[in-house]
Amino acid sequence: MAFCDVTRLKALELLRNGEKCATELQEKIGIGQSNLSHHMKILLDSGILTARKVGKWTHYSLCEMLLSIRNPYLMANKNPY
Repeated sequence: MAFCDVTRLKALELLRNGEKCATELQEKIGIGQSNLSHHMKILLDSGILTARKVGKWTHYSLCEMLLSIRNPYLMANKNPY
């Protein structure tokens, strides 16, 4: 289910290059805060992402070991959005 949405795939591609703040993901994907939160929750609950709070900001990053086991394509793809 986590890999079945274009928005989540775009977020994963962006995070492939390292941790990103939620606001940066929103801007690059072109979605609002509540929409991003919905998609990030699905990825977090699936164990694909980790999140950390810095003040009022949330920073997301890939759990690379789990992601490479579940979908090697995302780790090898060289065409980030």
